[in-house]
Amino acid sequence: MNALTRQSAPTIALIHTSCTLVPVFTGLCRKHIPEAKVFHMVDESLIQETIRAGKLCKSTARRVAKQVASAEMAGADAVLVTCSSIGHAVRASQEFFDIPVLRIDEAMAETAVREAKVIGVLATLRTTLDPTLALLREKAQESDRKVTLIECLCEEAFPALLSGDSAKHDAMVSKALLEDLKGVDLIVLAQASMARVVAALLPGSLRVPVLSSPELAVLRARRALALPDLVEAGG
Repeated sequence: MNALTRQSAPTIALIHTSCTLVPVFTGLCRKHIPEAKVFHMVDESLIQETIRAGKLCKSTARRVAKQVASAEMAGADAVLVTCSSIGHAVRASQEFFDIPVLRIDEAMAETAVREAKVIGVLATLRTTLDPTLALLREKAQESDRKVTLIECLCEEAFPALLSGDSAKHDAMVSKALLEDLKGVDLIVLAQASMARVVAALLPGSLRVPVLSSPELAVLRARRALALPDLVEAGG
């Protein structure tokens, strides 16, 4: 359905690989796309397969495309895939659908290379770090900008989160943000799950700006639905 000629409220589908992201994106959609209908699809096996293989496999990419097709059949006018580890599958899926299929980290990467020359990239999974680095290099090349990428991988944090030890996860991510990434102009969070850690830090404790993908992606989704800019209350 063409967003410009749509008569009813638009519908956006969000495809997750973790159920913990459902409330995060529900809140962001209510804030930035309040007129849209939202539904969520969760398939944790997509990230589990990717972690097990150490990369995005073709079979997993095909399953992502099937999820997008299912969302379209359910009435979605746009689809946002919220897992960076399967970002390449999102790019491949875009060729097969008439509706917008959005990658969670694309808007973040474009913003990062526009605003900084030395970018710290923080991740808790190698399968997320590598695609994020590749995307940043791609966006830098597209915009003809030279950037230096400094990677930081907290490998023990994600297993801690999966086991239910969110305090350990948050402590490791906080340490990386505050101590391990020095000399950078800006920090990019490769995973949406780390955004809440930044929000919990003491005001003024971060030396540089930190970009996370969820809010930027939802704002990109609003534009993809061809909706007018929201007018802030009192503005």
